[in-house]
Amino acid sequence: MGQVHQLVLAFGKERAQQLAGSDVEPRLLEIASKVLAEESQAIGITYAGFCLTSLPHRRLADDQVWKRISHRLTLMIEPGRLPHNERLYGVPYGSRARRIVLYLQTAAIKTNSPEIELGRSMRDWMARMGVSLGGKSYHDVREQANRISACRLTFSWGEGADVNFVRDSVVAGGLQSFETCEDEQSGERTIRSVRLSASFYEQLRKHPVPIWEPALQYISNQSMAIDVYIWLSYRLHSLSRPTPISWTALYGQFGAGFKHLAQFKIHFRQAVSTACAIYPDARVDIEKPGLILHPSRPPVLGRSTVALAHHR
Repeated sequence: MGQVHQLVLAFGKERAQQLAGSDVEPRLLEIASKVLAEESQAIGITYAGFCLTSLPHRRLADDQVWKRISHRLTLMIEPGRLPHNERLYGVPYGSRARRIVLYLQTAAIKTNSPEIELGRSMRDWMARMGVSLGGKSYHDVREQANRISACRLTFSWGEGADVNFVRDSVVAGGLQSFETCEDEQSGERTIRSVRLSASFYEQLRKHPVPIWEPALQYISNQSMAIDVYIWLSYRLHSLSRPTPISWTALYGQFGAGFKHLAQFKIHFRQAVSTACAIYPDARVDIEKPGLILHPSRPPVLGRSTVALAHHR
């Protein structure tokens, strides 16, 4: 368990902050104390491909293709259009898009079905996802839902002539968004649903990765911290020995949108610290050459195997 969590357990949040002084940010102690007090055992599920690659953090030009390469896996996202208008929707981005995709994947595995209930209204759906209600949140979720509906994903792996790939949309037929908040007050609505595309659902069932879902509530608006937490949840428990990863490699995997390595390091260090605050068993050292990942217990130890076996 990390030093921050040990301090909180031993002395409480206020005294831990006094003892740590300027060595530990108050926000990390706040997150750590909430995580340690959290009783929910809820498990989220993501496709393994999203543990090694990710969506953009910020909005791109609507016609721009997104491509990320990690080790032998490559993710390419192409923008697209929806039938009800001629607008070109750019690729999904930011924390809202990540929360939507995670919700769809988790619901599909938990119900053992590609058909996913969204709810009777936008408010209902957002509550199911754990997204805070509000005017801007409504707009953001609708926008990202449309972008997810319109885009096409290609996951490819292998090298040279042995490259394999899966190309499809996330959802089949479009993730229909709801009307405005005011329109939703008109009365009872039929429960809306969406279906994951066949190939995406197949890959998700073959390669599911469990995460501790409540952790994301504490970093819900921090897209890089979400990516790092999911990556560590996937990597750390599979290691057999300490594994160094250079800043150059990390920049290649996570650094899109940062012009300079030095700028990326500042933001990435913060994201790693935040991710470790919600993952108490993560053993990660931040060194001058990069990170050193140590074998660690998974964030859902004791629950992941049972849960996945039950949901398959």
